[in-house]
Amino acid sequence: MARAPVFVAFLCLAAIALASGADARKMVGVYVLKKGDFSVKITNWGATIMSIVVPDSKGNLADVVLGMDTLAEVVNDTSYFGPLTGRVAQRMARGRFVLDGKVYHTYLNDGKNAIHGGHRGFSKVIWTVKEYVAGGDSPYITLYHRSFDGEQGFPGDLDVYATYQLSSPYVLSIRTNATALNKATPVNFLQHVYWNLGGQGSGDVLGHTLQLSASRYSPLDEELLPSSGRVEPVAGTNYDFRTPTPIGARIRQVMGGQAVGYDINYVIDGEGMRKVAAVRDGKSGRGLEISANQPAMQLYTGNWLNNTKGKDGKVYNQYGGFCLETQAYPDAVNHPEFPSITVRPDQVYKHDMVYKFSF
Repeated sequence: MARAPVFVAFLCLAAIALASGADARKMVGVYVLKKGDFSVKITNWGATIMSIVVPDSKGNLADVVLGMDTLAEVVNDTSYFGPLTGRVAQRMARGRFVLDGKVYHTYLNDGKNAIHGGHRGFSKVIWTVKEYVAGGDSPYITLYHRSFDGEQGFPGDLDVYATYQLSSPYVLSIRTNATALNKATPVNFLQHVYWNLGGQGSGDVLGHTLQLSASRYSPLDEELLPSSGRVEPVAGTNYDFRTPTPIGARIRQVMGGQAVGYDINYVIDGEGMRKVAAVRDGKSGRGLEISANQPAMQLYTGNWLNNTKGKDGKVYNQYGGFCLETQAYPDAVNHPEFPSITVRPDQVYKHDMVYKFSF
């Protein structure tokens, strides 16, 4: 299959390079994967999903992820609209961990804590495009990043690959892997997409019905850290989505840190690649089923969106989108009772996600 020419909006990155410290000779582009009326737009800045366009039950097309119109806006985004985050996603208490008897300090970018790998985590670097096939039966793009020893305070060189691929019917798969080259290091990636199946900017998502394959969750404190180390059953709590339930049914009774709404880690039932969540928007008829191979998943309901400028002149407000972020347990590096996220030299970390749309 012939490889399509790289699409659109390559930038010489003079301004971006100054802001990010990137090599000005590197290029950032926007790449479109298209299969019929199903399309996904990705940039190699932060391995970011910029748009996902799918039909509704009447055949009307809409972009179902929140985000920004331009690359300049993506580069300056502080809401994490769509990037792949790492080297260690989610929060790390005090940006500190001990590995093999040595104390490491990472960059603090969330008050006293680190989040999503630091201020120059994987969401804020230019990834190398290794392969790109825009159309055909299974369009895909493979991105690569060499995370260097000491980057944001993490030990060891790490080779990272992320492949985004479309298949039938209306399936987006994301396959990520990372190999530790010379030192043990913690690794935890997540794809930080905000979903609104009614279409981005169409209002809140409180009426979406959500079902999670999760009978347990890990309580988080006001800093959104699992400081107690406990894992508790969802039964009898406002966190129970084992049966299809509107996102907004109990949202006013929960706190995600210091905001009203969900920002909580679920422990996914089972192991290996399995269904973790299903969501449906009754108005559009769109549904989304997510499968993944990770032990946990963060539900975030856009609690801090507040007059946030989005795409196509839209403005996002509280609960204007939701995230379902498959992941390892948050702050696992500081909780030996949680499954380890340490990857040792020549070991390979794998995180696979599948998003299946229906109408």
